[in-house]
Amino acid sequence: MATDEAILWSVSRGAAPPTLRMYAWEPHCLSLGRTQPVSEVDLDRLQEQGCDLVRRPTGGRAILHTDELTYSVCLHKSDPIAKGGVLPSYRRISNALLTGLIEIGLPARNDAVTLRGSPARAVCFEQHSHYEITVSGQKLLGSAQWRQGGGMLQHGSLPLRGDIALICNVLVFASESARKQSERRVRRRASTLASALGWEPEWRNVVEALAHGFSRSLKVHLQLGELSTDEKQRIGELRTQKYAQPAWTFGKPSVQSHARSQIHTTA
Repeated sequence: MATDEAILWSVSRGAAPPTLRMYAWEPHCLSLGRTQPVSEVDLDRLQEQGCDLVRRPTGGRAILHTDELTYSVCLHKSDPIAKGGVLPSYRRISNALLTGLIEIGLPARNDAVTLRGSPARAVCFEQHSHYEITVSGQKLLGSAQWRQGGGMLQHGSLPLRGDIALICNVLVFASESARKQSERRVRRRASTLASALGWEPEWRNVVEALAHGFSRSLKVHLQLGELSTDEKQRIGELRTQKYAQPAWTFGKPSVQSHARSQIHTTA
């Protein structure tokens, strides 16, 4: 999370080009949305599972980062992809992701809209929203966006394989019956890429497909890049002063903590 924010800082200042980043998590980690209460996490179970805990700078609900791919996009607010507000930029990025997924043979779509009247749940993949990527009505990819100062960060999680309901093992429920109900609900409403395809793609192949999707859909030329010296320094500062601080992870960071920030989520 510190790296995503450091890249956003750099892109916002015009010190770095628009950046697409794709990565995995080691060790496995539960990430909370910016204002999601940590009381929804069963910390003992999380520790037993050997998972870390982090709070994202973006909104949304909990995501368990295990067998998945995370993408992030950092743009200057003047970039054509970011213009028009949250939903138009969501649509552009969703179309890019969809183009990449179709390239590997997935019959996906992204015309789902928010399920009005649905109660808020602790799990990201129980919720559907605008321009979500779905397969046979099941959510496949959850994303969230944060606009801060001169830039925009959007990142999201694509579960590749395994049990999509594994996250229920590390959250608090009133009873074991409620936990089992949540597991069934998540499995009914969400899917992994392997389940949707009927076979397990390699992580690198998914990265390449998504990169091609961004290039084709957004008419951009992607080049491999490295973190700058300033970005590496900024990552260290953000890690120690923000993301590793109990006040950030276990508190309730305010949406208004940055006067010019805007948070929106489909996670």
